Amino acid sequence: MGLQRKAALNEQPRNALTLAIEQRDANTIKMVEAAVRHRQVLLAFQPVVQARDPRRTAFYEGLIRVLDETGRVIPAKDFINVVEETETGRLLDCIALEKGLRALETQPTLRLSINMSARSIGYKKWLRVLQRGLARNPTVGERLILEITENSAMLVPELVVGFMQDLQHKGISFALDDFGAGYTAFRHFKDFQFDILKIDGQFITDIARDADNQVLTRAMVSVAQQFDMFTVAERVERAEDAAFLQDLGVDCLQGYFYGSPTVCPPWEKDALQRASA
Repeated sequence: MGLQRKAALNEQPRNALTLAIEQRDANTIKMVEAAVRHRQVLLAFQPVVQARDPRRTAFYEGLIRVLDETGRVIPAKDFINVVEETETGRLLDCIALEKGLRALETQPTLRLSINMSARSIGYKKWLRVLQRGLARNPTVGERLILEITENSAMLVPELVVGFMQDLQHKGISFALDDFGAGYTAFRHFKDFQFDILKIDGQFITDIARDADNQVLTRAMVSVAQQFDMFTVAERVERAEDAAFLQDLGVDCLQGYFYGSPTVCPPWEKDALQRASA
């Protein structure tokens, strides 16, 4: 068999796989675009509890939930990486922020974190949503936390630093999300001045039994303490992991062990009960 024919045969499976992935991504983008167009987007709220007293919620994270035409939730992992750098991704950031600001307005004791991409910093629609929300209620900024992933922050570190400084003067806090999953350069780390460091869940899962994760997480907690940042351990799912993290000195814990994301948070359940009484 000639070399050219062998190469062609070897190329066929790869091309077929590439085409299948591209088609899947295209279909996902269409579904998400339709959901955004029809406002079929919700926030699910997950508690972040105090490690010393898990009965007390430090704040909630508002997680975007996109519905397909049947009302089924499209898993975020199926679309977030595909749309992150598109116009649709920017619009999702706008909707998440808008819904988060409304929740903060209606619940004066609520503290809430909302995810955003560093690419939304220069997006005029996103900035208008933020400015309107702050203008309607001055207390909202003091209770709003904006989460930026480590990978996103490193795309335009100088822009992120200036953006954070401007909004921190208005009382808004910032969390570095998924820390350890990306490639934050420590020469930028001092400049960022994040208020909260969220340790990526891959280091937290089974940490009570994983000596490597124990060493790495201890190092990340030490870095956070040096730079006066609160620490949050993500993806806490077992009692023994929670106990280890408490002993390690982590400030807050987040994960299914303490509560799954829900579109009907406690304050809405209370309102429904009062309405039906």
